[in-house]
Amino acid sequence: MKKNLLSILILALLVVNLVLTAIMMFSVTGAMKSTTALVGKIATVLDIELAADQSGNNVSVEDTATYTIADTMTIPLKTSPAQDGEKEGKDHYVMMKVTIYMNSQHKDFEKYGTAEELAAREEMIKSEIISVVRSHTIEEFKADTEGVYAEIVAQLQQLYNSKFIYRVASGDVKYQ
Repeated sequence: MKKNLLSILILALLVVNLVLTAIMMFSVTGAMKSTTALVGKIATVLDIELAADQSGNNVSVEDTATYTIADTMTIPLKTSPAQDGEKEGKDHYVMMKVTIYMNSQHKDFEKYGTAEELAAREEMIKSEIISVVRSHTIEEFKADTEGVYAEIVAQLQQLYNSKFIYRVASGDVKYQ
């Protein structure tokens, strides 16, 4: 009789354990879903993409084509504010040789990204670069050069209405 009573007690504890595990699982799953939804909303507000970056920043070296603008561009920067008794701020210039990085696998690359197409539109490209760079003071340009390059990329993407251009860089930047 003692063995039978012990078996029934173990079976009852097993059933109680199973029920409590099921209750805990459903309560954790519900909380996990709401947490995932909250994180998704926060990511949307912060404009963070949780999936792989599709903007072109993960382009392999084999899929990258470059175009370097032939001339070194001398661009006047926005006048810096006057300092310490000066009547006017100083005029500053930046000299840069710009290289455009393009995704050769993008659907618009064949249409816009060839050397001939870029050379034909080089003046338009220069104009966009100049308009972005000249809107910054020398202090802003030095402090956030990558931010200025990102603005240039955005302007060029808007110009072409395509995202085949994914990066702009300059290896030779001089300030005056």
